[in-house]
Amino acid sequence: MELGNISKPTYGPGPEAPGSSTPGLVTMAHSFLRLVQPNPLPIELFDFGQSQSEYNQEDIHELLLYELGFLVCAAIGVLFIILVPLVGCCFCCCRC
Repeated sequence: MELGNISKPTYGPGPEAPGSSTPGLVTMAHSFLRLVQPNPLPIELFDFGQSQSEYNQEDIHELLLYELGFLVCAAIGVLFIILVPLVGCCFCCCRC
């Protein structure tokens, strides 16, 4: 293994992402993420020098709009976690 010139290293291109054997699933996952989170992160809201009491309602509203897609997915997930066993129990116990 040759180290080369340590005091003046030469850098090549970075590692490339490996090719996928399932490009359809990768495309589907990326399209879902773009659907859930189409907006970029509002970085200007994160000023680590200010205290939490200095955030106003507009900043919180903008952050909630940023996270809206994830909040909807979480609500649907909780709804399925509650409803699927409940409906299954009703079908098993109340076979009319």
